[in-house]
Amino acid sequence: MLTYVEAKKRLGQYRAEIATIRERMRELQETLEPQLVKDYQFSAAGGSISLSKLFGNKVDLFIIHNMGPSCHYCTLWADGFNGIYPHMVDRAGFAMISPEEPEAQKQRAASRGWRFPMISYQETSFGEDMGYGSDGKWMPGVSVFQRKDDKIFRVADTGFGPGDDFCAVWHLFDLLPEGANGWGPKVSYK
Repeated sequence: MLTYVEAKKRLGQYRAEIATIRERMRELQETLEPQLVKDYQFSAAGGSISLSKLFGNKVDLFIIHNMGPSCHYCTLWADGFNGIYPHMVDRAGFAMISPEEPEAQKQRAASRGWRFPMISYQETSFGEDMGYGSDGKWMPGVSVFQRKDDKIFRVADTGFGPGDDFCAVWHLFDLLPEGANGWGPKVSYK
């Protein structure tokens, strides 16, 4: 067993390695050829909205792929995004998309205090086209889009899963000696 000081030093070395890998990932991300996508029409509680309108006055747009209320992990991610939402929209557009009906999305957002726009991709091929679902089996993740002239390009995407980089709780639990220790998110902790 390592002493606290020895373990802290080694953990610092690992974190430095992770930072180096992240820099390499950023460099590779810059070389990707953007994927042209169509201007999808979505449903929202306020009516129909196009992908292009979700950018607002920004060049970049984050779309969070959410599986809906049946996924406790998706609720955990969305709760976290709610906290950083004001920071995100200062830099880029941001919305969460799921297969739920717009009215159900509105009710769920209100019950959780979510501030970000929610849109539905029901009756569109968006989920499948982006690689986040088919045949009613949806996957969580994020797609990043960029607007250039009158065209929309997907410039990045990645899936979400327990322990990923997009939910701080996992990294905080990693600081506990036993880690998450089998913990899983719940919609309510009452």
